[in-house]
Amino acid sequence: MSLRVYNTLSGTKEEFTPLVPGKVSMYVCGVTVYDHCHIGHARANVVFDMIYRYLRHAGYDVTYVRNYTDVDDKIINRANQEGVPYNVISERFIAEFDRDMAALGLDLPTHQPKATDHIAEMIDVISRLIDKGYAYAADGDVYFCVEKFDPYLKLSKRNLDEMQAGARIEVGEKKRHPMDFALWKGSKPGEPFWESPWGQGRPGWHIECSAMSMKYLGETFDIHGGGKDLVFPHHENEIAQSEAANGKPFAHYWIHNGFVNINSEKMSKSLGNFFTIKEVLEKYDAEVLRFFLLSAHYRSPIDFSDQNLREAEAGLERIYGTLAGIDENLTKGAEGTTGEADRELAEKAATFPERFREAMDDDFNTAQALGFVFDLVRSANRVLGEGTGGSNRDLLAEARDRIREVGGVLGIFTSEPRAFAERLKNRKAAELPITAEEIERLIEERIAARANRDFKRADEIRDSLAAKGIMLLDSPQGTTWKVK
Repeated sequence: MSLRVYNTLSGTKEEFTPLVPGKVSMYVCGVTVYDHCHIGHARANVVFDMIYRYLRHAGYDVTYVRNYTDVDDKIINRANQEGVPYNVISERFIAEFDRDMAALGLDLPTHQPKATDHIAEMIDVISRLIDKGYAYAADGDVYFCVEKFDPYLKLSKRNLDEMQAGARIEVGEKKRHPMDFALWKGSKPGEPFWESPWGQGRPGWHIECSAMSMKYLGETFDIHGGGKDLVFPHHENEIAQSEAANGKPFAHYWIHNGFVNINSEKMSKSLGNFFTIKEVLEKYDAEVLRFFLLSAHYRSPIDFSDQNLREAEAGLERIYGTLAGIDENLTKGAEGTTGEADRELAEKAATFPERFREAMDDDFNTAQALGFVFDLVRSANRVLGEGTGGSNRDLLAEARDRIREVGGVLGIFTSEPRAFAERLKNRKAAELPITAEEIERLIEERIAARANRDFKRADEIRDSLAAKGIMLLDSPQGTTWKVK
């Protein structure tokens, strides 16, 4: 099966056929850098990082562009509040964004352009639109005339007349139609500005993505992506200004990720259910958050809650536990007999690459792909649990390698199992009413008590730790502990 993607423009799944065989050009709208990123930003960026990784895994040479909007009303307002130049704010939060994305394991895009480095390209596109009659200057501002572009709203499937009925021109606006949008804004006192044929000013939001995508990918490219909230007005306006300027299709495939809800409610600062990535990573491992975000299909809404994050953590811990069990089995060189569990694992491991590919080729269905991972984990655990795999130990190694390969594509399962377990244990232990050092001291005391056949004291120590949420794990290699 060839790759099929859901195209917002057509409203259907379509076979993916790039403009240039073997190559993919992809532009994804980045963040406006005026504050810390929230989990909605995390979802969008993890989704398109996953798509970027899978396209490369499928053999494509991918050029991936993700921009920074580094001048905007929100940036200017924050700069005025802090009494600093606008670029102090933008550079600060570009650095914060980069740290958040690195923590989430994102690969770097091919290009990460800033809007303010491409003012000349924006002015060129705006000038072409004026020359072609699609835009007009009005006392220092420039607006796009939506009535001149007949296919306007073809992405969002809205009706211009109905939208006009509910819209109005605000006091001080110089546009001719309520739905016309700004391409260039004349500067106000104290605002940053650039010189232009229409006077000092700065670009509108929509024009920057058209200009930057054209520079790095050409006038027509393969994939344009972003969150569903960008379909209107941002992406709709990008299409209008780009296709009016160039006289050709802008992007062939429009891919949009679904929203993040908080405890089944829409995420909103006004509702007080707004979480930054930094806040979430103080409580959960970054790989757990990434795993959670990929556990649902990218177009579906996803419900962010402590319960769902804990379930994702438990699922990821289970997979790492299996990887650790396989590593231990292979290290020990344990012998055993070949049984039904081995035959089942052999079949699951052999068909896994094809099943993974089919899931991902069906509009990047990571939820189904991870279901196949758990299916493989169950079979591997059965082999480990039954002590088989002696004469077919290579099956366990194959299962491990299959999981690792998928991890490389999805950006998960990339840690060493023991390192992940230790990371998780330390994070959980920080919330306990007892320190890790005290736990280790009590374990040593318990070992000494058992050696002295003081089983009553040994049991007291185990019970007291259990009451504090600590589970002791005895094995021939010694005693370890984990948080319940």
